Amino acid sequence: MSVVGVDLGTLNTVIAVARNRGVDVITNEVSNRATPTLVGFGPKSRYIGETAKNQEVSNLKNTVSSFTRLAGRSLNDPDVQVEKDFVSAALVDINGQVGAEVSYLGKKEKFTATQITAAFLTKVKQTASAELKLPVSDVVLSVPVWYTDAQRRAILDASEIAGLKCLRLINDTTATALGYGITKTDLPPPEEKPRRIVFVDIGHSNYTASVVEFKKGELAVKSSAWDRHFGGRYIDKAMVDHFAKEFKEKFKIDVNENSKARFRVQVAVEKLKKVLSANTFAPINIESVMNDIDVRGQMKREELEELIKSMLDRVTIPIEQALADAKLKKEDIDGIEMVGGSTRVPAIKTAIQNYFGKTLSFTLNQDEAVARGCAFSCAILSPVFRVRDFSVHDQVNYPIEFTWEKSDDIPDEDTSLTVFNKGNVMPSTKILTFYRKHPFDLEAKYAKPEMLPGKTNPWIGRFSVKGVKEDSKGDFMICKLKARLNVHGVLNVESGYYVEETEVEEPVPEPPKEEKKDGEAMDVDSKETKEEPPKMRKVKKQQRKGDLPLSAGTASLDQASKDAAAERENQMIMEDKLVADTENQKNELESFIYELKDKIISVYSEFASDDEKSKLSAKLETIEDWLYDEGDDATKGQYIGKMEEIRSIAGPIIQRYNDKIEEERQAVLKKQQEAAAAKQAEIERKKREEEAKKQAEAEQQAKDTEMSDADAVKPDEVEEPSA
Repeated sequence: MSVVGVDLGTLNTVIAVARNRGVDVITNEVSNRATPTLVGFGPKSRYIGETAKNQEVSNLKNTVSSFTRLAGRSLNDPDVQVEKDFVSAALVDINGQVGAEVSYLGKKEKFTATQITAAFLTKVKQTASAELKLPVSDVVLSVPVWYTDAQRRAILDASEIAGLKCLRLINDTTATALGYGITKTDLPPPEEKPRRIVFVDIGHSNYTASVVEFKKGELAVKSSAWDRHFGGRYIDKAMVDHFAKEFKEKFKIDVNENSKARFRVQVAVEKLKKVLSANTFAPINIESVMNDIDVRGQMKREELEELIKSMLDRVTIPIEQALADAKLKKEDIDGIEMVGGSTRVPAIKTAIQNYFGKTLSFTLNQDEAVARGCAFSCAILSPVFRVRDFSVHDQVNYPIEFTWEKSDDIPDEDTSLTVFNKGNVMPSTKILTFYRKHPFDLEAKYAKPEMLPGKTNPWIGRFSVKGVKEDSKGDFMICKLKARLNVHGVLNVESGYYVEETEVEEPVPEPPKEEKKDGEAMDVDSKETKEEPPKMRKVKKQQRKGDLPLSAGTASLDQASKDAAAERENQMIMEDKLVADTENQKNELESFIYELKDKIISVYSEFASDDEKSKLSAKLETIEDWLYDEGDDATKGQYIGKMEEIRSIAGPIIQRYNDKIEEERQAVLKKQQEAAAAKQAEIERKKREEEAKKQAEAEQQAKDTEMSDADAVKPDEVEEPSA
């Protein structure tokens, strides 16, 4: 069973897996640790990840980026209008959802942002499966902390369409905090003051600051604040606009008139920005940017900081807001952990460090911390891994209220209630009680729409409660509804049931007996004390009597739509696979032709007659000409057929060569065996000679011993000297 965590970023996606008693970030098909978050559409197949990046400049209008920021949004959302500056494909409305119109398989097609996200997740699934050599199903996906219910549902729908089971949608900074805390062995015990860390995550497109408290075995997110339009891409845009103006003045070209030219400048300034993070000056040179004109320029770090001054002025605002929401001062913070690619910008680091007046910490991998935290979260939720006990308490970021129609039988009834307040612990469950005689509906929505990103519709869902009726006495039915904000941050009314109030008798609790004071005499009763029966009282208690059917309408796709999208995705996967297999077969045919052309005049030459050589050479020339003419866009079956045509002539030649090689191999093997046998025989002979020699020496030693014994003079044989 796989345990996979995915940092689903705007620019790049990082995949981490739990294994080998730890967490590893895995590489993609070109050995990169981060995969471009791109989906492109072509005349034959889709391009996803690295392949989409490779053909992006030549296929701009059909390449979709930033789709994670589009999922769950509508086209008229102001945030979506902002995305038009960063998405080269045409954005369109598809049944109230934003999507992209692209040219796919030679015709115009529209795909929702949810479908495009699902397409990318299938690539994530394939990459993880190839690395683990196991089927991948369970994942934890990261999302920005400011995502609404609709956006979270869109990501969950996308993962289901891709055939993945999302165990948890986890906020980016919460994942980072988990990766930080679960490996720490020096966290304070529960009874002591917690360790307070501010996590600052500034990525490609957004900036989040979260205040997190750590104790041994747990973390609690106390507050989060964000700037949705702060990050690397806004720095890139400011630089592109600057150089576009400069090139227009110096080289008389306007890169804004040509999308490919502007994209080339964007690629160049992204590299320039990285150089300026470590140096105070850097040049820029772009060959043939437009109209065969080469351009060059330069920029100082001070110039860049002046270009993005309006953004730098906002750099501490999310941190200030997070501290205010947590009711803490900057002096209360024990550490500041920086993650995200844009935290490498010196001006940003300096501004945050000056605000806190203490050294910033970069102990976590800035690009991989979120993915590692996701993998830890997946391991905690997976039954096949043993992980150190660690509780994660996230929080509600937008207050949620329920509204309902007033009952005619309860004229003074309130019709709304804020059930989940900002700052409440998440996940969380609340029981709502209604007194009704008829079926009724209630709606969930965000209580403060002005807090939501863009102009997001505050509506979350409508829930209909069925089976409600008067009781036998004509009184109200007491309806209980279980509302839950789950681990994904998604709201649902999970169940409904009704209860009845019944009177039951229970003993009245006795008041606590007064203790005797010191020196007070004991009362002694000489008569037997009779035990009085306990006093009883009647109380009303609610007993569950039955379930109430529920129907829900939310921003999630209905099952039929998800099934249709999943079927369409599987069709596109098969089309992609067929194109890849066809390309592999074409390459194999081309390689086979060149290999035979070389070998027929070298290693195969002595195994073919002149007639066979001429026939094979002619066939190779014919098929090579076909391959670079009408065969350039042939089917997989045609390539296989051409391969068989060549093999029908080359097969006997190759077989003779292989037979000769096998014969030589057998001869060599036979010689090796004979040499080995001779060597073994020589070893045995030497062994026998050695044993014979040892035996002869032993026999000689025995003889020598006998002779010495015989020559020895016995004491009683010595003659006495004569007188």
